[in-house]
Amino acid sequence: MWLDDEHNAMSDSTAALRSGKSHRDENFPVASHLIHARHRPAILAFYEFVHDDASAAAVKLRNVLAERNLTPRHAQDLLTAFRMDVTKLRYADWDDLMNYCRYSAMPVGRFVCDVHGEDRAVWPANDALCAALQIINHLQDCAADYRNLDRVYIPLDALAASKASIAELGEAEASAALRACLRGLAERTGRLLDASEPFSARIADFRLALEVAVIQRLARRLVATLRARDPLSEKVHLSKPQVASIGLRGVASGAWQRIARVLFPLAKSYRA
Repeated sequence: MWLDDEHNAMSDSTAALRSGKSHRDENFPVASHLIHARHRPAILAFYEFVHDDASAAAVKLRNVLAERNLTPRHAQDLLTAFRMDVTKLRYADWDDLMNYCRYSAMPVGRFVCDVHGEDRAVWPANDALCAALQIINHLQDCAADYRNLDRVYIPLDALAASKASIAELGEAEASAALRACLRGLAERTGRLLDASEPFSARIADFRLALEVAVIQRLARRLVATLRARDPLSEKVHLSKPQVASIGLRGVASGAWQRIARVLFPLAKSYRA
């Protein structure tokens, strides 16, 4: 009953502080039809637990874990992130932010990998991608998080290095100093995507590999957008047509990576 009891104890205090998003509101596909139908209910149950402060979500997830003999560790890590959302409003530096991602983002990808029976050797690449996705969200929503929740995920040392202040997040347009800070963080997020680039090719499940390839490509586009635009005054989210177009290219890229993995060794062997 650990999941029900601990989640219920936190529900009232976190409800006002959570985003209220569902899996349909994410920047990135969540259990899309690329994922096999037998895995999608488990993944959606996990996302419902991430975004819904109702005890029913915890009960549903507990049942999924029992049915599939999956570890509760990832859900427990999310509960740690929920506590941080309630108690922690500022992050000192990049490492401090990465520690938050360790509990808020990385467990989501690890759970999806476990559902598919993937080798845990893919976790480092998963962690880099999930952290990048989390920070992209932080950068997109930096003004709303500050204005509505007084929560600032922009590391304080990055603001200081750029000579920007927290209060500038409440302005209608970012100052030159704040733009430099946000652009630097977007560039650093791009380096996380460099680390996660091999992730798709290392995944055994073909359909999951395609989904990850799509997410990787969407993340690249969003990082480029955040480097070029001001999230306080300009649109930094992708439209549905853009997501569809980039997604198709991601599927093609992921499929080619799988084909290349098979063909290149065969060609090398033939030449030998």
